[in-house]
Amino acid sequence: MEDFSKRFFNGFLVLLTLCFSSSPLLVLSDHVATVINDQSFTNFSTNFLFGTASSSYQIEGAFRSDGKGLDNWDVFTHKSGKIIDGSNGDISVDHYNRYLEDIELMDSLGVNSYRFSISWARVLPRGRFGAVNPSGIQFYNNLIDALLLKGIEPFVTLFHYDIPQELEDRYGSWLSPQIQEDFRYYADVCFEAFGDRVKYWGTFNEPNVVAIRSYRTGIYPPCRCSGIFGRCAFGDSETEPFIAAHNIILSHASAVQLYRNKYQEEQKGSIGIVMNSIWFEPLSDSLADKLAAERARCFYLNWFLDPIMHGRYPTEMQDVLGFSLPLFSENEKKKLQSGSDFIGLNHYTSLYVGDCMFSSCPDGKGASRTEGFAHLTGEKDGVPIGEPTAMDLYYVHPPGMEKMVTYVKERYNNTPMFIAENGYGEINNGGANIEDSLNDTERVNFMSSYLDSLANAIRKGADVRGYFAWSLLDNFEWVLGYTRRFGIFYVDFTTLKRTPKLSATWYRNFIAKNKIGMETAGIRNVLWLKFLCIKALKD
Repeated sequence: MEDFSKRFFNGFLVLLTLCFSSSPLLVLSDHVATVINDQSFTNFSTNFLFGTASSSYQIEGAFRSDGKGLDNWDVFTHKSGKIIDGSNGDISVDHYNRYLEDIELMDSLGVNSYRFSISWARVLPRGRFGAVNPSGIQFYNNLIDALLLKGIEPFVTLFHYDIPQELEDRYGSWLSPQIQEDFRYYADVCFEAFGDRVKYWGTFNEPNVVAIRSYRTGIYPPCRCSGIFGRCAFGDSETEPFIAAHNIILSHASAVQLYRNKYQEEQKGSIGIVMNSIWFEPLSDSLADKLAAERARCFYLNWFLDPIMHGRYPTEMQDVLGFSLPLFSENEKKKLQSGSDFIGLNHYTSLYVGDCMFSSCPDGKGASRTEGFAHLTGEKDGVPIGEPTAMDLYYVHPPGMEKMVTYVKERYNNTPMFIAENGYGEINNGGANIEDSLNDTERVNFMSSYLDSLANAIRKGADVRGYFAWSLLDNFEWVLGYTRRFGIFYVDFTTLKRTPKLSATWYRNFIAKNKIGMETAGIRNVLWLKFLCIKALKD
C-alpha cells in the first residue's frame, strides 16, 4: 500500500503541475518523462541509445605499440593459412592513432553512444602475471574523454574475442578455472580506471561464438576440435565447448559480483553480457521441428543466458548432454545470483531448423548432440528464408528481429535489452568501383527494415534501450580478413581514408528524424494531458 500511495501522490503532483503550468515545456522528472513518453507517439524513448559499434582487434591496429602485449589474434593471424586473404590486424584501420578523426565521424552522424571493446593485452600485457600498462590505460582514458566531450556515451565491452596470449600459453585460457581470477582482476582494473565515466559495461561479446568456433569447429584460436571437424591437432569437440562456456559464465558472474559489491553504488553504471542471437524458425509445422528449433535456441543463446539469469543450464541441454555438461557448485550458484542488468543481442540473421533427434538429417549435418540434434539451413524447399548476403548463412529476414527480441523478453522477464550489433556485410570489390560500395542501398534497406521490426517489438512492450549499427568503419573481419565490408564509412585499406557511404547519410537522417519525433511526442503528450486535466476541472 505504501508504494501505491507514493505513486498516487506523485501522479497527483504531476497532474497539478500540468493543470496550472503556463508552459507545456515542463522540466519533468525521469518518472514523469517515462509516463509521457508513450510508445503510441514514438517508437523510441527519449534516452534511447543510437550508436555504432566496433571491437579493439578489428580496428585499433598498433599491435605492438606503447607496451601492448601479444594477444591470441596477433599470434593466430601471423600463422599461414588461417586468414582467407593472408591479412592480419597489425595496422587494421589504425583507430589507435586516428580515434579523434573517428569520433568526428560519429559526431557527424548524431549518435549518442559508441560501443567499443578494450584490448585486454593493451591494458594487461601478461594478464595478472605482469604490471598494468599505463600507456594502455591512457589510450582508453583519452578515447573516453574525447567521446564524452562530444556527448557520446561510452558503451564498453571487456572481452571481444581477444585475450593475452600469456594466459593461453600458461594454462589454456578458457579451459581452466584459473581464467576466472584473471578476468576478475582485469575487470577490476578497468572498473577502477574508467568506471567514473563509463555507465555501460558488457563483460563478454558473443561467448557462444567463442565456445563454438574456438573449441568445437576450431576455426578461431586456439583452434581446438576433433571428430568430424578434423582440422585441429588438439581438442575435443564433444566436451571442451562446454568447459570453456562454463568458465566464461563464471567469469561473467565474478565480474558482475565485483562490480555490484565494489563499484556500482558509487559509479551508478550497469553491467551485462552481449550474445550472438540467431532467430531459429522451425523448418515445418511438425512438433519435431518446433522442438528442434527450441533446442537450437537452448544450445546457442540460452546456453549462457539461462545460467546467468536463472542459475541453471536449459533442461534441453541437460537431457541431451547428461554428464558432459559441467555442474555448478553451491558457491557458484550463489555467484550466479548476481545475474545481469541488461542483455545485449547481436542480431543479423535467421535460419530454419530441422529435427535430427527423431528424423534423419541430410548428409548427417547437425546430427551432433553438441548442437542439440538440430539441422540448420537457410532454405526451405529451395527457397531462402530471406535475401542471401555476402556472409555465409546470413540472410535478410527482418521479422527475425521482432521474434528474437520478443523471445528474450518473455524468457528473461523483460530484462532491459540493447541491440548491440546489427549490420549488413558485402564483398570487398578491391576498390575496383568505390561508387558501388558508397551507394550501399542494400545496407540501407537492411537497417531500415530491421529497425522497423525492432520498433514493432518495442511497441508491444519489449524493454529495448539502444541500437548499435555494426559497424562504424570497414575493418578486419576475423578469418575473412578484409574480404568483407560492414562499415557505414568506407575505408580505403591502402590510404586508410574514411568516406561516408549512403548508409551513413541514411542513419544520420534516421537519428535526427527520431530525435525530433521524441521531442514532439513529449510536448504532444504534455499538451494532451493538460487538456484532459482542464476538461476534468471544468466538468
